[in-house]
Amino acid sequence: MKAFFYILLHFTLLCVCTLHLTAQADKGNGKITVASCQFPVSADIQQNLHWIAEQMIEAKTKKATIVHFPECALSGYPGTDMTSLDNFNWKELGSATDSVASLAKKLEIWVVLGSMHRLSGRNKPYNSLYLITPEGVIADRYDKRFCTSTDLEYFTPGDHFVNFTLNGVSCGLLICYDVRFPELYRGYSALGTRVIFQSFYNAKSAAGSIHPLIMPVTAQANAASNYFYMSLTNSSAPESWPCHFLTPDGLIQNKLEKNIPGILISVIDTSVEYYDASGEFRRDAIKGKLNSGKTVVDTLSGRKLRSY
Repeated sequence: MKAFFYILLHFTLLCVCTLHLTAQADKGNGKITVASCQFPVSADIQQNLHWIAEQMIEAKTKKATIVHFPECALSGYPGTDMTSLDNFNWKELGSATDSVASLAKKLEIWVVLGSMHRLSGRNKPYNSLYLITPEGVIADRYDKRFCTSTDLEYFTPGDHFVNFTLNGVSCGLLICYDVRFPELYRGYSALGTRVIFQSFYNAKSAAGSIHPLIMPVTAQANAASNYFYMSLTNSSAPESWPCHFLTPDGLIQNKLEKNIPGILISVIDTSVEYYDASGEFRRDAIKGKLNSGKTVVDTLSGRKLRSY
């Protein structure tokens, strides 16, 4: 905790004159500056907090509107970083969460924080993203809906979408394995969402893992199919794949180097138009009309009839 407060004091002394100049940048005009962060997430909550605080401060100096962290960034990821939650220090995690919220208020910045959310009794916790406002308030929480079979040994799956409006732009949250279920993206599309913040933990994998190959490209397909901007964050612990930022045409605008801590700064401007191949018929498809144009009934339309 001393390291965290040292960082905060150091930043305050150096940058207090610039905080209010950059706060609430691009308010309400459809623009968002995103800081997608990666660092080597571990079971050490204090070490994770140190990385998170440093990257929040750096993001603020780079005029970010929102800082986006990986899955379980604060808590560590059970099944990889720890083998059991039997002796997990929930009090320490709660205190560290309060520290992140306090720093968000000090910096006047939005935060998407990957962590775990404790439930009562014998119920397993949620794998969650906390949405923290520039007032230091946890405004909402997304709980990973599709947990892998290994996840289910540690977590309870979630049951709801999380939508929030940032600078006039509708945003949503997803976590890792959710990427394999296009129904979730269609659900957000039906809600009018324009930006997806999706946190991953695909790290500490064996060399030759398929994840670096399939995860970003699957996200690209979901972005293009639904016309989403997407911020993809991941732990940078080797072996991993790096943070990506995707535009609504499904292309990679930029990405970081793999296995190295860093921050990817990207600017969303919803006034910019991108190629949208399915846009004309997407609303119909979401409503269940799974063809374009008008169908006809014809004596030769039967599937077993030949037209010659």
